[in-house]
Amino acid sequence: MLTRRDFLAGAAGLTAAASLVKSNRTVQDVIDMIIAEVPGAPWEPTVDTVKSGDPSQPVTGVITTFLATQAIVNLAAQHRINLVISHEPTYYNHLDETDWLADDPVYRTKRQVLEDHNIVVWRFHDYWHAHRPDGINAGVLKKLGWESYADPARPRICTIPSTSLTNLALFAKRRFGAERVRVVGQPDMPCTQVGLAVGAVGGQRQIEMLREVDVIIVGEVREWETTEYIRDAQVQSARPIGLIAVGHALSEEPGMAWLAEWLEPRLPDIRVVHVAAEDPFFFV
Repeated sequence: MLTRRDFLAGAAGLTAAASLVKSNRTVQDVIDMIIAEVPGAPWEPTVDTVKSGDPSQPVTGVITTFLATQAIVNLAAQHRINLVISHEPTYYNHLDETDWLADDPVYRTKRQVLEDHNIVVWRFHDYWHAHRPDGINAGVLKKLGWESYADPARPRICTIPSTSLTNLALFAKRRFGAERVRVVGQPDMPCTQVGLAVGAVGGQRQIEMLREVDVIIVGEVREWETTEYIRDAQVQSARPIGLIAVGHALSEEPGMAWLAEWLEPRLPDIRVVHVAAEDPFFFV
């Protein structure tokens, strides 16, 4: 698998990529191959649709990423890669509706680059979560080094050696590459049962998971939902529970990196690279 460093370094990565045998597969062939490995797919409705470009064209390369940002679109154009597989929306809303953006210069610029270079953006969200194993969760487990800690029947639940909430937060910060993480709970509370609720699964699912574990690792929260549930539990002297928020993008990016690894042996004649969308925030 080529890495982002290969691309940004320029010659070495691209020379290696260019040496691959040209594929006769189309973009649609690649999409169909992926969907065929998802139990029960395809189905309707789904957000996993083509957002731009002509999927009948021969595929020149694949970028996997959490989000098809403008920077990643530009990178695909620069290196003549015409399939970007994104976990989240391209146009700033869940259904990628664009009528409301028709006169927006940011939307129009991104759209223009995609059209000028005939880049296909395909969203891979519902199907990747439905894959067995869930592709995002599998990548997160690998990133954390917790494959052996996961419950085989419920791989989002992990039993780890006991550690404090603070130490677990510091561990998650390092592994996810976060500049900082946000934590709710008692700093010294012991953590053994950990739930992986990465992304933005919503307060109800987060709270339901907290009934089974000591702490959950999440992407993001609505601050009036799970965070307040934990604070109320603390006042009630209930069982200690906690939450570690690492950010939506950072929490799910490992799953899209794992997709590139998953694709590589299935597409030996096509260059595949994972490019991280990276954390959009900076902290002061």
